Amino acid sequence: MNRFHGMILRQPTHNRWQDALPTGNGRVGAMVYGNIFDENILLNHENLWLRNDPPELPDIADRLGELRQLLAEGKYREAESFIGDRFDENDYHGDIDPYHPLGDLVVVQRTPGLFKHYRRSLDFTTGEATVAWDSDGGSFSRKLFVSRADDVVVLTVDGPAGLINCDLRLDEHDKTDSSRDIPIDYVAEADGDFLTLSATYDRGGQFGAVARVIARGGSLRQDKRAQVDNNLLRITDADGALVLIKLFANEPAGPAIERLKAELADLPDDYEQLLARHLVSHGEMFGRVTLALGPEKEHDTNDALLAEAYEGDVPTALIERMFEFGRFLLMCSSAPGGLPANLQGVWNGSYSPPWSSDFHNDENIQMNYWQALPGNMPEATLPYFDYYESFLDDYRANASRVYGCRGIFIPIAQSTHGQMTSMPYGNWTAGAGWIAQLFWEYWLFTGDRDFLAGRVVPFLKETAAFYEDFLFEGPDGKLVFSPSMSPENTPSIPDCGMVTLNATMDVAIAREVLGSLCEACELLGIDPDRVERWRSMLGKMPAYEANEDGAIREWLHPAFPDNYHHRHQSHIYPLFPGLEVTEESDPAMYDACRVAVEKRLVIGLTSQTGWSLAHMANIYARLGAGDRALECLEILTRSCTACNLLTYHNDWRKQGLTLHWGESFPPFQIDANFGLTAAVIEMLLFSKPGLIKLLPALPTKWPAGQINGLIARGGVSIDIQWDMNAGTLRAELTARQAQTLTVKLPFGPTEITCDGGEISASDLGPAYRQLTLLAGHSVTMEAAR
Repeated sequence: MNRFHGMILRQPTHNRWQDALPTGNGRVGAMVYGNIFDENILLNHENLWLRNDPPELPDIADRLGELRQLLAEGKYREAESFIGDRFDENDYHGDIDPYHPLGDLVVVQRTPGLFKHYRRSLDFTTGEATVAWDSDGGSFSRKLFVSRADDVVVLTVDGPAGLINCDLRLDEHDKTDSSRDIPIDYVAEADGDFLTLSATYDRGGQFGAVARVIARGGSLRQDKRAQVDNNLLRITDADGALVLIKLFANEPAGPAIERLKAELADLPDDYEQLLARHLVSHGEMFGRVTLALGPEKEHDTNDALLAEAYEGDVPTALIERMFEFGRFLLMCSSAPGGLPANLQGVWNGSYSPPWSSDFHNDENIQMNYWQALPGNMPEATLPYFDYYESFLDDYRANASRVYGCRGIFIPIAQSTHGQMTSMPYGNWTAGAGWIAQLFWEYWLFTGDRDFLAGRVVPFLKETAAFYEDFLFEGPDGKLVFSPSMSPENTPSIPDCGMVTLNATMDVAIAREVLGSLCEACELLGIDPDRVERWRSMLGKMPAYEANEDGAIREWLHPAFPDNYHHRHQSHIYPLFPGLEVTEESDPAMYDACRVAVEKRLVIGLTSQTGWSLAHMANIYARLGAGDRALECLEILTRSCTACNLLTYHNDWRKQGLTLHWGESFPPFQIDANFGLTAAVIEMLLFSKPGLIKLLPALPTKWPAGQINGLIARGGVSIDIQWDMNAGTLRAELTARQAQTLTVKLPFGPTEITCDGGEISASDLGPAYRQLTLLAGHSVTMEAAR
């Protein structure tokens, strides 16, 4: 029997878009509520933002010396507000434009008698969101997907012959949850077999949608009696119906509607044919990685799995489902040629979404993509690179006008422009470096030399140019980061804000940028003089330090003692998400990171969030602590996961398990969905150039299982199968290019065989082996205790 990869629910939403079933093609999103009679399908287009022209960024670069003097004098509160005060003096407010919905397809379907056997489901392998039920007349269903091949939303309405009766219309989405006046005028119309929705911003610009409605049998007509606005099509006594919807954004409505009508008319009016075209890319992409951790429970409903979790024993099947869901969500919200996944992916039903549903550059956007490359979805990262490269002029202006530096400064958050935004985060200078990490990672995973030369190196050079001008030598000859921040945390001294000196995260990111740039330029044989300068800077970086507790210090400056009472773990960056510190490369600092993580547990769960639990799980995986990593994921499922498995910033049920959000409903935030998937990968595979660890953080609850299709840095494809009770492991490795690397097994084997490659002992210990791989050849390793 083929295994079902998806989710099943037995109840519709409670008229909340956050509870609907999400699907998409990377650029267009849809959320299916699942109501039988009065169905709403929320439509999203990635390019819809309530735009405002950003004000001119003032030139305050000549005031940097004053800010640094305040920090040198210990006037930390004054320093924290300094840049913001200068902006206020110039009437500069770096607002972030919010993401907003396009509208709804409303389906009012009349069926005979009472319903029974209701279910709604989401198939990850096809992208289909289905609502199905029985009534006195027979079995009814609606299925919807968003085609990757034809860029169209496809809905089929099916049931007994002659019993499909429904009204359809396009409409604006509910505005009642908005905290602002919505500067948009909507016009909905019906014309023949087409529905149209056009919307106009007060500032100018238009967007909208066109739907083509095809009835199979029965009749299709406008119902002017039912809708005085003449925007409804009525299907009567049909055998079924097909609805095809295309969206447009930021173009004149008249020509766009005519163009989309023609495109819709050219599409086949056959659901299965359209689905088959879509599956060529969607099905292949989703199927690249498969995971099996325990007994199959794929037909259990979300409600049943979550009920088990609430009883205290989180089923492994729930973790598997959320792992697959995280892959599915990234596929559906990030596609080549579009925008990267924002704080809510591509889905949003609010005109005032939390944090504007923007791109947060100090954790969230990075977490969205941690899974992409090891999870064998490199094309999903391409919108990320396009997006950040498109704002280089804004980033250069930030660096020049605020800090008097060359290069780029990326703000902590942004949407439609790259100008500096939130204060006091204008003091956080590590944004460009952290964004640059994925550029470098793409090279490590894919080996794309053209990408390295044409995109990675130029972006790293822009980032390094800022450091060249911004950093200065202190009395000890070491470089000084002033101002500096460890995002959101403050040292444990009175009257100290977030703005400090020499935050460990800032140092780690600068080291990573310069080290990667040196390696890239040497590989390409370019810029030897600049490489010499960057290596000189690396030699002057402050060294990582452990405090009196043995924990890595969060600030590499004696004035700033550690503060364990915070959920952020920015100073663990050298361990994760960085690759600088491992148990092999720096065992002392590796242990210091472990101690620092343990010290953070002083806050318990009450100050955690969904994303921080996912981040902690990834850190524990890097530390080889599989049971602790799984504990974080299990707490996440019990506290910040909704019935449709979307994650929230904090405990949505107000049970006191995570950070309290006050009286408003906790915000849906997709990063923890993505972070959970990344954590499972980290628990089963670690890699850096020249080193692969198999099952580095395997929890005791996963004694047997297999994962196929993962990618290691260095371009090695890996399948792993294990049975810890039997003491056996089998791994198949296929290298893109010839290489010799070290492989660490989860135990010191008493017996190991290797088919297809050369294997030898390693000086690192009995669990390690040296393995030589040939390009394109598969090597099978079998180990037994």
